[in-house]
Amino acid sequence: MKPSDLRGIFPPITTPFVDGKMAYDKLADNIAKWNKSGLNGYVAFGSNGEYVYLSDEEKLEVVKTVVASAAPGMKVIAGTGCESTWQTIQLTNACARVGAHAALVVTPFYYGGRMNEAALFQHFTAVADKSDIPILIYNVTKFTNINVSVGLTARLSQHPNIIGIKDSNGNVSSLGEMVNAVDKDFSVLVGTAGALFGALTLGAVGGVLALANVAPEACVRIQQLLKQGDMEAARALQIRMLPVNTAVTATYGVPGLKAALDMLGYFGGNPRPPLLPASEKERSEIKAILKTAGLLS
Repeated sequence: MKPSDLRGIFPPITTPFVDGKMAYDKLADNIAKWNKSGLNGYVAFGSNGEYVYLSDEEKLEVVKTVVASAAPGMKVIAGTGCESTWQTIQLTNACARVGAHAALVVTPFYYGGRMNEAALFQHFTAVADKSDIPILIYNVTKFTNINVSVGLTARLSQHPNIIGIKDSNGNVSSLGEMVNAVDKDFSVLVGTAGALFGALTLGAVGGVLALANVAPEACVRIQQLLKQGDMEAARALQIRMLPVNTAVTATYGVPGLKAALDMLGYFGGNPRPPLLPASEKERSEIKAILKTAGLLS
């Protein structure tokens, strides 16, 4: 997989459960629908995939299912970041063996006080050195309380097996600085749809977006409109999607995202405990947001 393969929109797909058990058939059905929406590929085990609740065996089965179900040419990225460098390498290469094209590696955070730039640089370069597939840095400070700075990203971008970053912090100014600082063969992906329009105009090549689970065509369309130079139409669509993105990320989280999927003809289902499903009141609010955005009649 090359940095240029990261151009486009990738959903960090949800993981379907039935009675708390993996539902691989539901996952395959969802992917069959997403295949028709113009997406460039899939990210398994982003934060929306409840990856912290999955065993390694389950993760490998998910990757197998996604690889088997994805349309020809679509890229499969597996979230393989673990707390230890050794474990991250092991899981990354296990995912590579079952067909993942690249790995998304989140910053270790349990010993956050010691995760300075030296530790993070050593971690990502060691993983990249030993990985059988290219890796992307996953910067998601709201969950990890760790931030990968622009300077550190620029240094890591020089490694031939580190091909990009998913930055979910939503700071468009920082994303612009990042685009300007990194190696030319390194791709910056925005990790929140709220910043998609701004990030793309500053040179990000695409996005890994929770919103793309429920509104894949709209996310793809925003990028297409910008490529065509239709800034006004792209801006209008971005603004129309903002309340949906806020709902399925900040306001209602994974349970809300799964509820929205159920309403839109996908399988969302319940999250895995201890996460609780969206309440009836929350479902009603989500439905109203989807209708206002024109996603639900």
